[in-house]
Amino acid sequence: MPPELSDLTEALLSAAKAAGAEAADAIAVEGRAVSIDVRGGALEQAERSEGVEIGLRVLIGGRQACVAASDLSARTMADMAERAVAMAREAPEDPHAGLADPAQLASGWDIAAYELADPSPEPEAAALQADACAAEAAALAVSGVAQVQSASASWSCRNLFMAATNGFAGGYARTSRSVSAVAISGEGATMERDWAAESRVFQADLPSAIEVGTRAGERAVARAHPRPPKTGAFPVLLDERVAGSVIGHLLSAINGTSIARGASWLRDALGEEVLPAGMNLIEDPFRPRISGSRPFDAEGLPTRRRAIVENGVLTGWTLDLATARKLGMESTASASRGTTAPPSPTTGNVTLTQGTQSRDALLTEMGTGLIVTSFIGATINPTTGDYSRGANGFWVENGEIAWPVNECTIAGNLREMLRRITPANDARAHLSHVVPSLRIEGLTLAGA
Repeated sequence: MPPELSDLTEALLSAAKAAGAEAADAIAVEGRAVSIDVRGGALEQAERSEGVEIGLRVLIGGRQACVAASDLSARTMADMAERAVAMAREAPEDPHAGLADPAQLASGWDIAAYELADPSPEPEAAALQADACAAEAAALAVSGVAQVQSASASWSCRNLFMAATNGFAGGYARTSRSVSAVAISGEGATMERDWAAESRVFQADLPSAIEVGTRAGERAVARAHPRPPKTGAFPVLLDERVAGSVIGHLLSAINGTSIARGASWLRDALGEEVLPAGMNLIEDPFRPRISGSRPFDAEGLPTRRRAIVENGVLTGWTLDLATARKLGMESTASASRGTTAPPSPTTGNVTLTQGTQSRDALLTEMGTGLIVTSFIGATINPTTGDYSRGANGFWVENGEIAWPVNECTIAGNLREMLRRITPANDARAHLSHVVPSLRIEGLTLAGA
């Protein structure tokens, strides 16, 4: 039986102190995952992984180094600590690196309230295969579907525990259950593909595999016989499936690492309007049964709900301790890390204000323009916000879908685009990023 994760982190910290570290933090992660792929109603591939990985960060003055291993022996931990200390002594000095003050640390959280781990038993491989087969069969049952490229079902469970020499110690588990399918319509050069996927923390919340497969098939058929769009400046409606990517660019631009380097197109936007008036972008780490929820960040700070954008105005950056110290600010408890690298800032659950109209109502108002359902690659300038992406979707005439579009290009500037968004009311509440379909006025379109 493997040792407790808390025991592993305690042993790593002891080894670090013995090797000469002034301060240290440690993380231990135990994971199990099963994935099943089917094709033609038969098993195509089955994968199972299990393992424990440990990571150690040591600090000496303003110097730090990280090491990781999957061997849990005492000898390996001692070697890790000695190697990390030797590396730290040769590392460049960073006056902003360091652990949290003990007074800043999280305590007394109720992990059960987050519902991050499904108590249900691990599903049998046969149950996963049945889901994948059901998704494949449902997609093939859609008239016009020529084949199913892939159908999959998976389950995973991840336990982590963190500890540091400043007195922090804590951990939690996460589970995930998912099903997906990729369907193809047409033959040869006329083939078009689309997909559907669902994932939930609790298995009981997962939609049926039949529903997922049917949706994949219907989407693939709808894309048959695409035509290029008109070229010019038109409104574009980003389908809910892809609208989150634009908000993701905003989140990247306010990341403390980019701000501290001065390499962000929003570097001078604090306190300015970046979204239309009345719109909020809220980060909430307390939402139960959501993959991005957590009681503390990777530096042991208590997470909290915050308005990243309030009434259209940018209120702050996303910061860990190091970037906060560099900018003369307070951490937003946004640190994230794996076993091989030091903490860095990242955003968890976010929710964008929804509109009052349906997607169809926004299309009616749009009149003529493009619906984007998927993107192909990207050229985005992180310092200016200039934006150009390949896209697939549907052309809209007189407020109704006219024909599918394949391989066009949309272009604009992110700062201007975000100020011109109109949200629909179709965001999916179970996602970590809850973002509805977004209509954006005046983008440049070009056919392939």
